[in-house]
Amino acid sequence: MSLLVKICGLKTPETLDAALDAGADMVGFVFFPPSPRHLGPEAARMLGERVKGRAKKVALSVDATDAELAAVIEALKPDMLQLHGREAPERVASVRSRFRLPVMKALPVETRADLSQVHIYAKVVDWLLFDGRAPRGATRPGGLGKTFDWHVLEKLNLGVPFMLSGGLDADNVAEALRITRAPSVDVSSGVEREPGEKDPDKIRDFIRAAREAAGAVGKKAARRR
Repeated sequence: MSLLVKICGLKTPETLDAALDAGADMVGFVFFPPSPRHLGPEAARMLGERVKGRAKKVALSVDATDAELAAVIEALKPDMLQLHGREAPERVASVRSRFRLPVMKALPVETRADLSQVHIYAKVVDWLLFDGRAPRGATRPGGLGKTFDWHVLEKLNLGVPFMLSGGLDADNVAEALRITRAPSVDVSSGVEREPGEKDPDKIRDFIRAAREAAGAVGKKAARRR
């Protein structure tokens, strides 16, 4: 299987370079002040220019206003917007139409019941991202290292590509891919020394593990055909 890998929450040139050099397909930047991964406009501009087309730039926001999104777009010049809050399908459609950029909508998952609106969102997005549901009282919706029961995504047919997130790391990504057959994976806390501080070695290890796991899944599927 061909797998896309996204490293999210990058904040420094060193860790961005590590992700790019290791072959990340997407690099994510967080614009949400409560997050330890939050970027200001100048840092976003500098890191965005450093990418130089080697990967897709994804701007993550949480229930942002149009003005806030416009400022993010001006600074980062992203290839995609990731909406990680409680944005309703109507809001997602509005953002996609107004800013004319591909949109990825993150949906929190704990049980199969959390997928009740997934087909509604699938009609108004370019990508869906499934993340572990944040505990009650959490100050942010993602980047918490929380997994969920991957079996709820088995045999999912959406009509749009989806990305698996939530507590992934180099040790569990193979099992996650084996169960979900996800076409893409996203990691943030799983490649950090501490919240907000990425580890270049963990970034490289995760990308290597994900690629190897995807290759193994693909070979197994080929043998079945």
